[in-house]
Amino acid sequence: MPSTVARILKVNHGGEHGASRIYAAQIAAARWRCPELVPELAELLAHERRHEQMFLALMPSRAARPCRLMPLWALGGFALGLMTGLAGRTGVFICTEAVERTVHRHLDHQLAWLAADPARADPELAEAIAAIQTEEEGHLAWAAERRPPQTGAARALYGAVAATVEALIWLSTQGESGRLGREMTVSRRRVA
Repeated sequence: MPSTVARILKVNHGGEHGASRIYAAQIAAARWRCPELVPELAELLAHERRHEQMFLALMPSRAARPCRLMPLWALGGFALGLMTGLAGRTGVFICTEAVERTVHRHLDHQLAWLAADPARADPELAEAIAAIQTEEEGHLAWAAERRPPQTGAARALYGAVAATVEALIWLSTQGESGRLGREMTVSRRRVA
């Protein structure tokens, strides 16, 4: 059975792969729907590709392999990116905000889990996650500052994107992502 660290690497690598597919599809649609966003989306895509390579490079020394669900991450990311890119600026911003908020929470749980027990400390992995999280926060701010006030349809799209990301994370970690979140919530309550 893979270790928790291996699962963290698998899901993070898979997620970055999916994010790369989102931005690639959004760029294709944005060339037609909102061409002014293409340069910014290309920059975000470059970030995601670099993050994917960072997690891949950390895998061998931690007995981790890429997620078996990589094709699902790729297909899901492309579908989300194309659908939201065809919706125009608002779709792009909603998708990015929903993905980044969802991922940010999981990265918080991972960092807290790594820091909670000195026996499982992995400074190199924690540093990589924290650095990537900082860039992802920039993606979140970029989208959240630009998206118009949410309507009912926009909230539904946000919820669908966030639920899709949560489902892929859950499947990729065989439910362990939920356990980490619950464990960190219980730990915080004990401290408070």
